[in-house]
Amino acid sequence: MRSSPETKIQLIVPGMGSDHCAGIVRTSLARLHGVQHIQTSLASHRVYVSVDQDGPSMELIKQAVERAGYDVAQITNLANDDHSQDHAIEEAFLKLAGKRLLIAGLPTTVIMLMMMPHMFWRPIEGYLMIVALLAFPVVFLFGGAATHKSAWRSLINRTFNMDVLISLGSLPPYLIGLLGFFFEMTSFIEMSATIMTFHLLGRYLEARAKGRASQAIRKLLTLGAKTAHIERDGQEIEIPVKELKLGDVMVIRPGDKIPTDGDIVAGESHLDESIATGESVPVYKSNGDAVIGATINKEGRLRVKVTKVGDDTFLSQVIKLVEQAQGSRVPIQEFADRMTGRFVPLVIFISLLSFVMWMLWGNQLQPLLHWGATILPWVQPGAEHWVMATLAAVAVLVIACPCALGLATPTALMVGAGVGAERGILIRSGEAIQTCKDIKVIVLDKTGTITKGEPKLIEVVTANGITPQQLMFWAATVENASEHPIARAIVAGAAERDIGLGEVTEFNSKGARGVAGKVDELFVLIGNRMLLEECGVTGLTELDVDLMRLENNGSTAVIVAVDGKAIGVLAVADTIKQDSMNAIRAMHQRGLKVVMITGDNPRAAQAVADEVGIDEVHAEILPAGKVDAIRALQNIYGQHVAMVGDGINDAPALKQANVGIAIGAGADVAIEAADVTLVRGELSGVVDALELSQATFSKIVQNLIWASAYNLAAIPLAAFGLLHPMVGVIAMTASSLSVIGNSLLLKRRFSKN
Repeated sequence: MRSSPETKIQLIVPGMGSDHCAGIVRTSLARLHGVQHIQTSLASHRVYVSVDQDGPSMELIKQAVERAGYDVAQITNLANDDHSQDHAIEEAFLKLAGKRLLIAGLPTTVIMLMMMPHMFWRPIEGYLMIVALLAFPVVFLFGGAATHKSAWRSLINRTFNMDVLISLGSLPPYLIGLLGFFFEMTSFIEMSATIMTFHLLGRYLEARAKGRASQAIRKLLTLGAKTAHIERDGQEIEIPVKELKLGDVMVIRPGDKIPTDGDIVAGESHLDESIATGESVPVYKSNGDAVIGATINKEGRLRVKVTKVGDDTFLSQVIKLVEQAQGSRVPIQEFADRMTGRFVPLVIFISLLSFVMWMLWGNQLQPLLHWGATILPWVQPGAEHWVMATLAAVAVLVIACPCALGLATPTALMVGAGVGAERGILIRSGEAIQTCKDIKVIVLDKTGTITKGEPKLIEVVTANGITPQQLMFWAATVENASEHPIARAIVAGAAERDIGLGEVTEFNSKGARGVAGKVDELFVLIGNRMLLEECGVTGLTELDVDLMRLENNGSTAVIVAVDGKAIGVLAVADTIKQDSMNAIRAMHQRGLKVVMITGDNPRAAQAVADEVGIDEVHAEILPAGKVDAIRALQNIYGQHVAMVGDGINDAPALKQANVGIAIGAGADVAIEAADVTLVRGELSGVVDALELSQATFSKIVQNLIWASAYNLAAIPLAAFGLLHPMVGVIAMTASSLSVIGNSLLLKRRFSKN
């Protein structure tokens, strides 16, 4: 086992435009000795590289990416990254793409304006020289230089990226066109400039569109506060957020953003937590409650103790999770990977074959051109064989650029993960997105998932001669000395009923069975029946009917005795979340079987199941036993079981399930344990997550089908001379943009009302 520590390096590679490009980068980096893990994120143009102690330096890693044909805008140690330059780098790349397009577009426009009258009206004197001079900077300098450089690096590295096809589609036509200075022949220089210009236009439009697709990351990056007001040495000072330390006390005024995660130590207010949960209704917070960084304080003045800083904060975890989802791979993507890995060499072969075919059998192919000319205005049935050979070869190169195929999966993941983050649904992996569509069984934990996980006093039963106020006074006074959840529920119940508390002496905890103490010199004993029988308490039989009724309803019933005589029963229960019943109904409407697995007793579990409509109940199951229960369901229903739990005690079961869904609130949710995390602690989020996952996968499939069909249809048309190269490069650009546009439709479908 390797014990040496790993160093994590990140690179920003603006030109990495599709998964095919990312695959080439990964292949180049994998050849370095000492590289342990490589992950690419097209959404943020990032490459993450983990290297061992004796691994390559950052300079060698950078050189490996450059050998693959891609420039590195930034390389840093991941531990030191604060994302602060991300947006600036992306904007700089977009600005550079726009500049290259402008430099190429102006002379190409002049060429097009000259070409029309030269061909159809009157020849322009010195036309070829003018066109050659105008096209030269487009093809070789400011416009095409980066493309040719990338293509050359790719070739010498024995890889084939998209730029190889564009270079082969633009350089030969220009060079062949120069023969026009010596022979009477058709000029291809116009075509060369046009191909390069439309390629640059496609790159620019893709950068803009991908910027929209990845805006979820940029939005998250801008949410955090920049400064914080803290108390030090009795004074309030303002410091940058990155200088906050654990234990600092922040002062949060009305309207301020919470600088980082913490606990309220003074004050109360309503907080807008929509950035974390997607819920627009402000949440009441008071002393002792946890708050999330970047949420907004609506009214009261708060003092908040810092509990998390830097990468440990909730916002940082969300950013990492969204990036991880956007950079993950879907199993269906293996199909696209296999195709794109062999695609470029195959296209070059088909291009050469087309050239040879037209040179050798041009006469036999002429009838096809005559037929095509009747419906396609750019087809030239009278052209010489070598002209058609050149047009067909170039058209195959530019039409077959597999950008659309490479963009099919990552763009859908970018948008899907971003939409999910805005709605409080954090999808960890592309594999989970594909698996969700086949889920047949939803397994639910009870406490904290279906129920609130907070015991509440729901009923007070008294014996003859005792009032509820008397019973609550004695019980709550003694329980106030205990930290047990049931004790807290009883004390809270007394507060809700405006019952004051007395003083308890000689307090004694009986473990999990109950508590005892003296109140006004009266001995008060509170606990289960077994404890009270051991202590010789009388009057228990009078309460048997109520005890049985309450326990059958799923409540935890505790008996209260004063000076050896039972005087009443207090029923405490974990109340069901408001949306649980509707969420389970929605699951049934989707044809899902709903199962509950809980460590609670069978009567309490069945009572909850009956109330919310659970199909099957497994009670008194310990955390380790939940894994076996999941396996048993998988044996029956196959690999189609999803588990929903609080993400902490249920972590083993979440891992065992085919899709693990952690449900919880804010920074307390254990996102590492699950494939999907629902920040808002509501069961209805499970249905939303399934719908989003299935919609995202559908977009991936649609994109792959369109991109594959496009190439399968376009390449034969180009090879047989029915597709002009300039039309082909426009169609290629439109294909890539259509894939991105189709992915962006996810935002419209899941837009907030």
